[in-house]
Amino acid sequence: MGEDRPTPSSEPAAQPSEAGVTTGALARRLGVSPTTLRSWDRRYGVGPAVRSGGRHRRWTPQDVAMLEEMCRLTSAGVPPAEAARTARKGVERIPSGSDPRATAGPLGRQRSQAAGALPLGDVRQECRGLARAAVRLDAPAMDDQLASLVERHGLVVAWDEVMVPTLHAVGRKWESSGDRYVEVEHLLSWHISRTLHRATEPARPDAPATGAGPVVLACVPGEQHSLPLQALHAGLAELGLPARMFGAAVPTEALTAAVRRLGPTAVVLWAQTRSTADVPLARHVAGTHWGVKGARNHPAVVLGGPGWAGRPLRGMLRPTGLRDALGSLRGLYDGVAPVPAS
Repeated sequence: MGEDRPTPSSEPAAQPSEAGVTTGALARRLGVSPTTLRSWDRRYGVGPAVRSGGRHRRWTPQDVAMLEEMCRLTSAGVPPAEAARTARKGVERIPSGSDPRATAGPLGRQRSQAAGALPLGDVRQECRGLARAAVRLDAPAMDDQLASLVERHGLVVAWDEVMVPTLHAVGRKWESSGDRYVEVEHLLSWHISRTLHRATEPARPDAPATGAGPVVLACVPGEQHSLPLQALHAGLAELGLPARMFGAAVPTEALTAAVRRLGPTAVVLWAQTRSTADVPLARHVAGTHWGVKGARNHPAVVLGGPGWAGRPLRGMLRPTGLRDALGSLRGLYDGVAPVPAS
């Protein structure tokens, strides 16, 4: 925490702690880092109107409205000093004690027409914070929020309830705005990928005690969307299950060679679209065997991604999401989910 300025004796008495939100909570809500909020306070005077006698700031509804406007303007490309002046003037128009969200006037109208706002719908508050940081191209804030999400909620919740909805919102914004915001999607994807890679860093055993083979993770040929596989890879690392991540657009020959060399317990084939979902490849992998005569094995085949929808393949697993996929793969190692018959 940075140092606060001393509270002048002429200022109103400090509000009780329940009268406002903390800097950390406000930072998560707005999609900025706490350091950014303290910097804006020092440089541009957009800090809390009332300060406690200690080191902790508390932000009132008027303060929050001012910071929301500051974020909206900077996301639209307005220089921070000018954005701060506009945000302060907007809050000055709000009567003391009123709810800024219900107050008509320039500030309320500007927020409803926020430039760069993403079509999120009814989602967790963390989605809105992450989306704001992404639109501002605020890399430190995205890193902080993503790391905090995984730490506080776990990988599955962070992926299913925050990362994926925010990515979808960016994609919809891109499609509806004539190829604008592609830089937002690329930067957000990269930081999510970075977070997922970090989740696999702690040293873990490379194989269960049974000595079973790893899980092979591969996108089908022509498929470039590998983020969902990265999330699955990180989830397997959390469970301590071995995996080999081959990533995007794996050629058929390379995938077949890897399966024969590794003797995997399961092969996950990701297809984002129907045009890339390769049914003959899935059947080929399911029919790949290894081992000596009389004791030959073959992998379970897991079909991941919306590209496989409407294409049920006998004997192959079709999980509905990350949690289901992790449960199915864990079951293969625990012996509660045997490999389906081909």
